[in-house]
Amino acid sequence: MVGRERHAERPGHDRTSIESLGLWIFIASEAFLFLVLISTRFALVGFERPAELNQPLGAAVTAVLLSSSVSAYAATRALAGGEAGRFRLFVRLTLALGVVFLGGLALEWAEGFAAFPPARGYGSVFFTLTGFHGAHVLSGLVVLWLATRRARDPWPVRAAVRYWTFVDAVWLFIYPTLYLL
Repeated sequence: MVGRERHAERPGHDRTSIESLGLWIFIASEAFLFLVLISTRFALVGFERPAELNQPLGAAVTAVLLSSSVSAYAATRALAGGEAGRFRLFVRLTLALGVVFLGGLALEWAEGFAAFPPARGYGSVFFTLTGFHGAHVLSGLVVLWLATRRARDPWPVRAAVRYWTFVDAVWLFIYPTLYLL
């Protein structure tokens, strides 16, 4: 800890700037991972899409996840405004929406195993992409929950919401890749 404090005392090197840079580098590396996974869909199966794909469920979980980004942003605004009650409300809403998304993903998986098993090309792509994304949603829920335990310091909450927003944005690329193209 002493090394971090000493480094943060240097001119132009405040701790939050360094942590923010680290977060953006992490997010960029995760973006490359998802870019490769999404590209794999087209390399393996082209534009093939099974008729059994549950389009309404895919659209519903997308709406839920996008709503969670709105509530996460509202939580950061409430925290910045010193509104502790509204902050807790919006964080709980974000966490609940994330859990609902994972529940919808579980339904998609149950249907997918029957309709397009992982042994088939599309099934392999579908379960890999949604599985990696689901793991990121779960980790985002944990990070957000942990960050709210330190809500006296706004940086962990802002960082958790940035990560959460990134995970939601990734879904905006996965959804059309799996459901629309």
